[in-house]
Amino acid sequence: MPLWTLHGNGRTVEPGAVVRPEERLSWPATIAIGAQHVIAMFGATFLVPVLTGFPVPTTLLFSGVGTLLFLLITRNKLPSYLGSSFAFIAPVTAATASQGMGSALAGIVAVGVLLAAVGFIVQFAGLGWIDRLMPPVVAGAIVALIGFNLAPVAWSNFQVQPGIATITLVAVILFSVLFRGFLGRISIFLGVIVGYIAALLFGQVDFTAVDQAAWVGLPEFQIADFASPGTWSVIAMFLPVVLVLIAENVGHVRGVATMTDASVNRHTGRALIADGAATTLAGTFGGSGTTTYGENIGVMAATRVYSTAAYWVAGVVAILLSLSPKVGAVFNSIPAGVLGGVTTALYGLIGIIGIKIWVDNRVDFSRPVNQYTGAVALVIAIAGFTMQWGDFQLGAIVIGAAAALLIYHLGNAVARWRKTGADDGGPIPAVGPLGGDPLDGPR
Repeated sequence: MPLWTLHGNGRTVEPGAVVRPEERLSWPATIAIGAQHVIAMFGATFLVPVLTGFPVPTTLLFSGVGTLLFLLITRNKLPSYLGSSFAFIAPVTAATASQGMGSALAGIVAVGVLLAAVGFIVQFAGLGWIDRLMPPVVAGAIVALIGFNLAPVAWSNFQVQPGIATITLVAVILFSVLFRGFLGRISIFLGVIVGYIAALLFGQVDFTAVDQAAWVGLPEFQIADFASPGTWSVIAMFLPVVLVLIAENVGHVRGVATMTDASVNRHTGRALIADGAATTLAGTFGGSGTTTYGENIGVMAATRVYSTAAYWVAGVVAILLSLSPKVGAVFNSIPAGVLGGVTTALYGLIGIIGIKIWVDNRVDFSRPVNQYTGAVALVIAIAGFTMQWGDFQLGAIVIGAAAALLIYHLGNAVARWRKTGADDGGPIPAVGPLGGDPLDGPR
């Protein structure tokens, strides 16, 4: 029995139809769509190693291998590409600065193992306990604080080359509103290209490493370091990332289920296990932690092709790209100004995704418990709170995530015990039509 059945004539998708995960178009069309997925993930995936100092080819290798592993563990029934997760940037940057890359890799491995463990629990016990532990107000706060905590990093790069950074930032914003569909979804990638060209014109790109790099060669590997005493002091700062990866994977599965078949939701546990396994593998040998990608959901929505065959193609292409050190050298030559411009938008967008979780779930911010859950967590992240006991230090992301969880659950317990009405009363009920511009209606 073939892995995929041919959809229709293999060349077109009928109006109102979709190419399901177990189907495929002709192989030329499938390869073309797989290439689109590589382009869609590329702008985000290569930025994480560039920003954290990890080798780009190694990250690409484990991104491709992780994607193939994901497809195997989910029994080829859940289309997804595993790219670098932005949630790792803050803890990796902090861990590398204080204890070195080996300790940062150990933190990534710890996240992967814990995520896989959560996946096994979900596979047998369902998702209800996650919804209770991390309701929308808490989930939104944790996602938002990870983005806003990175604001000083964006500024430090921006001020190195403010002119190039401004050109890059303007290009990212312009492409996002100028183009619709696929091009609009890769506005960050296009913005980096514009910024890079501008830096070239101003003579601000150093090609020394590019000239010296070989065209073909194996990626650089490094083993996670669990032996150094300092490693265990930094692992704690990685733990909130698990909550973000859970939210991203659950959202991905629900998105695919909405657009294909509700039965896809049964694979949520396997998706978490698969991403956990891919992240563990990447962290063990020197790659960035992985997650499912909204950019690739966009490609599927635009093409109406949800075939897992396209993701096998994308995974193989990423692996082939990783075998060229020159590709990694080109990305490492991106000037600080380009990175400053793109991360000003990117880190802010991570924060906005958290706020969008609040909006989509109509969180009631007239309730004090919800107010303080979000307010305290965000201030801790933006200000960069830290706590230290000897060699053990907790960073802002850990403190902010813990504050959000404690304020929400303990605050609700006290408010309901005292019947003060300060607790989370659930989403605000909709009154009238939601969204839209009031000026769009009759005048």
